[in-house]
Amino acid sequence: MKAVVYRAPGIFDVASVPEPQPGPGEVLLQVSLAGMCGTDLHIHGGGFFSAFPLTPGHEITGVVTQTGEGVTLAPGTPVAADNTVLCGHCPPCQRDEPLFCENFYSLGVNGPGAFAEFVLVRAEKCFPVGAMDPRTAVMTEPVACAVHGTDVLDLRPGSSVLVFGAGPSGLVLSQLLLHGGAARLTVAAPTKFKLDLAAEYGADATVLLDREHPEFALDQLRQQAPGGFDAVVDATGAARLTGLSMEVVRNGGTVLVYGMADEQDAIPFRPYEVFRRQLTIKGSFAQTHCFERALRLLSTGRVRTDGILTHVLGLEEYGRGLSLLRNDPTCLKAALAP
Repeated sequence: MKAVVYRAPGIFDVASVPEPQPGPGEVLLQVSLAGMCGTDLHIHGGGFFSAFPLTPGHEITGVVTQTGEGVTLAPGTPVAADNTVLCGHCPPCQRDEPLFCENFYSLGVNGPGAFAEFVLVRAEKCFPVGAMDPRTAVMTEPVACAVHGTDVLDLRPGSSVLVFGAGPSGLVLSQLLLHGGAARLTVAAPTKFKLDLAAEYGADATVLLDREHPEFALDQLRQQAPGGFDAVVDATGAARLTGLSMEVVRNGGTVLVYGMADEQDAIPFRPYEVFRRQLTIKGSFAQTHCFERALRLLSTGRVRTDGILTHVLGLEEYGRGLSLLRNDPTCLKAALAP
């Protein structure tokens, strides 16, 4: 089969590799669509606990083609696949904190992923999607991550919320927050067509940021919440916006760091300010056990994805996909169709 294969960070080919065979409890999926996201850019550079050699691709939807012993899923079943595998026996797993599993295994990060014609997945990690359009089903993993993020935020009903970022994560989070207690939602981002989509999805206000100088929009942001926002979500991974969040959150408010920054990024902050203003800073990493809820949200249309997937590419165009994510403002989300 054909697959994207990294020999080392930044060094990859689309190569012929042996087709994997399912063992007990496993299924082989023919990949329908595999989503690309900012995490893949970090993996390309060797970040995010990636392990090489590697075939990336962690947003997976496909069709069951072969099954191993003990599997009840029938060949031909379309599914979305949860890429996370947890050991269940390390100390974090034993104290019901699976995201900190000491043996955390993630397809497309430190195990073979879906930027390939076929991918091997544990059967219990496959969720049938019925007749759902693959362009919707491929959003299951991003929506599951956003579900976890809203769990962590634990928003109080009636809150005023600011979301930095109108990429796929920001757009999904915005919808979940609107349905989960936000009385007023503002989305701030540097790309107008993405903000237009946020407004179409229900955002009460949008603020266009200068990409190089987002602080220029401080006055506009403060007009949306003169006393400060109850909660600010940074869905960008841009450290400067994490820092800006501290300036627009109200006293006693919460900042959620959702987007993934580079590991070496740092921001200055004054501990006294956190102490005196009694701020809460939370982080949200990936997800576990959120796929079922994500699929319910997608299947009911409570979370909309129309307009998010802007580029569908062939496997051989993987390099172009990285460039689109990094440089092209018209690319909201890309996916590979092996």
